[in-house]
Formats: sequence, C-alpha cells, structure tokens
Amino acid sequence: MTRTRVAVTADGRVELEGDVVRARRLPDEDGRTRVALVASQALLLAGDDVRIEVEVAPGHALEIVEVTGTVAYDMRGGQATWLVDVRLARDAVLVWPSLPFVVADGADVLRLTHVDLAPGARVVLRETLVLGRTGEAGGRVRTTVRARLDDRPLLVETFVAEPATMVDPALLGGARCLDTVLVLGARLDHPGALQLQREGTMLRAMASRAHDADLAEVLAAAIGLVTPAALPAPRPASDALTAATPSAARDEAATRPG
Repeated sequence: MTRTRVAVTADGRVELEGDVVRARRLPDEDGRTRVALVASQALLLAGDDVRIEVEVAPGHALEIVEVTGTVAYDMRGGQATWLVDVRLARDAVLVWPSLPFVVADGADVLRLTHVDLAPGARVVLRETLVLGRTGEAGGRVRTTVRARLDDRPLLVETFVAEPATMVDPALLGGARCLDTVLVLGARLDHPGALQLQREGTMLRAMASRAHDADLAEVLAAAIGLVTPAALPAPRPASDALTAATPSAARDEAATRPG
C-alpha cells in the first residue's frame, strides 16, 4: 500500500507525506493553500493500492493540483485500488480538478472516494474517466463516491464499466469518456445539472474524445461559487489526456510482473 497525506492545520501549517504519489507545496494564491501531487513511478499497475488522505482545518481553503493524468495499465488478471479520503472541517474548502484517469485494455481498477463535510464546508471535484487509450475499448473500472454533510448522507453513487459491456452502444451512449464536475456543500445553478436532495450539484458530459466532453466552463463556475477568489484556469482535458498517454519508458515500466 502507498499512502499520501495532505493536511492544512488550524494554524495554517501544511503537513505533507507521501511515497509513490508525492505531495509538493506550491505558492499560495489569494490565501489559498496549493499542493501538487506527483507520481514518482508508473501508475497504476497490478497490485497497486494508492491511498490519498486530505484534511482541511476550519476556515481554510486547499487546492489539489495534478501534474499529469493517470493510466491504469494492463494488469493481466490482477487489480489495483485508488482510494481518496477527504475530511473538511467547518467552513473549509477543497478544489480538486483531477486530470484524466485512463483505463487501458486489461486494467481492473477499484476507485473509492469518501468525502466528509462539516457544516459550511464546500468541495469541487472533477473526474474524467477515459475508457481505453487510442484504439482500445478499455478495461474494467468500478468507481464509488460516498459523501456526508454534517454526519448525514449526501451522495452515494457507483459507476461500473467493463469490456463485456463496451460493445453495448447503450453504455455512455457509445462514448468512451465520462467527465463529471461535482459540487458538495453548495448548489451550482446550471442548465442540465443534477441537483442533489441536499446541498450538492452534479453535471456530466459524455463524448468519444476527452476534449469534446470538456467541462472547463462549468468547473470555473463551480470554483467561483465555493471560493472567495477565482482559481487559475483549469488545464484543458485534451492536453491532460495527451500528458496521460504513456511514453515508451512508461510502457516498459508497465511490463513489470503484477
């Protein structure tokens, strides 16, 4: 198991831990703490168990920046896990615009995201799932999001895609990219958005290519809603997908036994 921890304490200090996925402090912007996540080796391979813990103290704001996207490689019968555990104290804010998560042929990935919000806390999360690299149908991915606000359920959702269903045009309408912007602890007024029963909004786009499903404008609006000052413009999904495409070196690294 690999563990990464990012914590903003009550006195504003930033505590960072991590091995395979390393956390690096970035310059603050308008009072917001910024931390980059950097993978030190190819991810994800069979047997990988990545756990990322995020904690933000009352009244503080944190932005998580991903330097590159993630590719789940062929696992030859193995499986990998990606777990994110977020805990925000009263009136804390987290913005995490993830870069594309590519599920290559032969991959088998379990993704779990847990979000625990105290009263007044707000979160903006972006997740872009890409089923397969160019010319691939993609492997198996099961992703679950569980969120609680003030110790009460806010959202529970599970999405599953696997090769057996890729030939079914009903899945994602035949698309291979699922782009999601999720706002928790606040409501984003936007056409086509799904409003949760309590304070929360979800908006999705599906497309055959990542940049066609780009929700950059929605993301910017969501960030402006939950933060007192606008964050930098998000990186286009098309650029992020290019960055996530493995080089020859990463392909070689992916051949190590699972």
